[in-house]
Amino acid sequence: MNSLLNVILTTDFAFSVLRVTTPILFAALGALISNRAGIINIGMEGIMLVSALAGVIVSAYTQSAWVGLLGAVLSGTLIAGILAFFTLKFKTHIILGGVAINMFASGGTVFILYLLSGDKGSSTSLASKVLPSIEIPLLRDIPVLGPILSGHHILTYFSILSVLVVYYLLNRTPLGLRIRSVGENPHAAQSVGVSVVRIQYSALLLSGFFASLGGAYMSMGYLSLFTRDMIAGRGWIAIAAESMGRSTTVGTALTSLLFGAADALSNALQVLKIPAELIATLPYVATVIGLIIYAVSETRKKNRKLKTTAK
Repeated sequence: MNSLLNVILTTDFAFSVLRVTTPILFAALGALISNRAGIINIGMEGIMLVSALAGVIVSAYTQSAWVGLLGAVLSGTLIAGILAFFTLKFKTHIILGGVAINMFASGGTVFILYLLSGDKGSSTSLASKVLPSIEIPLLRDIPVLGPILSGHHILTYFSILSVLVVYYLLNRTPLGLRIRSVGENPHAAQSVGVSVVRIQYSALLLSGFFASLGGAYMSMGYLSLFTRDMIAGRGWIAIAAESMGRSTTVGTALTSLLFGAADALSNALQVLKIPAELIATLPYVATVIGLIIYAVSETRKKNRKLKTTAK
């Protein structure tokens, strides 16, 4: 027990929590936007995987990390646009469309990687670039807080800023009002002249934008290369975080941090004499437990409402 506390109660562990939360938070914010528009983006995993590969390839060929980031964002947004096109134009079932995107990304990224590098496992032969980390002046010299908050990857800071951006977007802008109205009552929104399809297109594209930032971080920050299926369920965890966060910006951010802490804990426990296979399941066990708690609380709320209505 003391060994576990010695691992957790350190500034290094708190630093790692923010580090591993970054891709989950980006994807969860994307899931939040699409869900508030009444359309669930199940293709998070695939969008993140495609953008992770695109960031590595574009940065390797241009020798610019920033151009690589742009390539990652454009590719992820394009995949989200394809999902939106088939779902909203041809009325493909959103769940089936998302699963197809995930399966296509899993196999397609390996195929493209093999064509460009001759390797099916990782992009070690590509001289890709990584985005920088930032040391914040003054803050880095503060005891405890400095080692936790300073020195993070630039996309980690942008993910925190994105929480404020998404909150403002959904609650203080006309587009956010339309997104929420379409998600709550599409027929009422359409009756006052709001194009439901256009708004859902916009929501899915924004969803893909944020998810692609999470994917770019995985291959240009968390790691410095692309590896096969490197997203490793983070897209699904992000969807769970959004659900547990009750489709609110603050709730989604907090639950993303919770799942990030579980992931960081699984990494930290590797130094202890615990089977690696058991440690690897920790983030997913936390996801299942969280969803169970959320489902139970929602069921109790519905039962209370039914009892109130009956009275």
